[in-house]
Amino acid sequence: MVVLILASKADSASMNLHNAVLGLGNWNDSSSFNHGEVWIHQERPIHMLLIDIMHIYADKIDTTHEKQLNVEVDEVLVLSRHFSKSGLPSLTLHPIGCPGESPVGEPGFAGGEKGLTVPPSPRFASLFSSLLESAKSSNLDEEFDITVETTHHGPILSRPTLYLEIGSTENEWIREDASHLWAEVISNSLGMSGSKSYVDWPGYGDVMIGIGGGHYAPRHTSVMKDADFWVGHLIANYALEFELQEENDFPSGQWRHSIQEAIRTTRIAFPGGSIFCHLDRKSFKGWQRNAIIDFLSTLDVEVRRGKDMFS
Repeated sequence: MVVLILASKADSASMNLHNAVLGLGNWNDSSSFNHGEVWIHQERPIHMLLIDIMHIYADKIDTTHEKQLNVEVDEVLVLSRHFSKSGLPSLTLHPIGCPGESPVGEPGFAGGEKGLTVPPSPRFASLFSSLLESAKSSNLDEEFDITVETTHHGPILSRPTLYLEIGSTENEWIREDASHLWAEVISNSLGMSGSKSYVDWPGYGDVMIGIGGGHYAPRHTSVMKDADFWVGHLIANYALEFELQEENDFPSGQWRHSIQEAIRTTRIAFPGGSIFCHLDRKSFKGWQRNAIIDFLSTLDVEVRRGKDMFS
């Protein structure tokens, strides 16, 4: 079982991060394969793969890597740029998939497949916590917004996946202080410095799925900062399409599919976990919030408020 770190030559931030992780040392010389250039860590079961195409379009690269090197990939960490219209300097991370996009099954707007989510990495919450701590100790939190994003974009993968990003313009994408910070966080999470990894899924525990809110999920981010639980997908309001409010039935629209898909793939990533949902309640109309809660009860998924999570 190996962790696959994926980087792309088509992404300047990805290359910057790739070089920073390589700079940590203890890598074998690279080898060329049909799907890209591969480095293998000398002490930990970690592979780094550099590909030519943009990573959001690298469908099935996890299983391709397995076949090429005759290994089993446990999870994928993708090194990436982040872009936002605001141009705000940021360090961010998020699960992937295209919940809410339709028609289901067609190619997604930014890679992936419409309606499909990819299992989220069990490292999501711990990497965010470590990123917050490291950014604060290095004072980069004074310049960069440290945040998470809701689930979005491709590629289509089978293994639990997380995007690790530098944003939001070319000026930040090539910043070595930002890439070195991320490299430190990755090294600590994967035990590359010799310490034992502290984020391996033990096969039990509470796992939160966040539902509602905007793209940067402020309410879910807030509870994640003090989380003593694991975190799966975060689904924004724009991925929860409500159409008509039906009498004596659930409202129509794709919202149920998005929720079911987030739960399905979170369960794949956290076998044996106790899944619960946290709602950004103020982001919904009352009838929408009630419909979500009622629907989750049919799936035997508990809804918890912040006070329930930290009592």
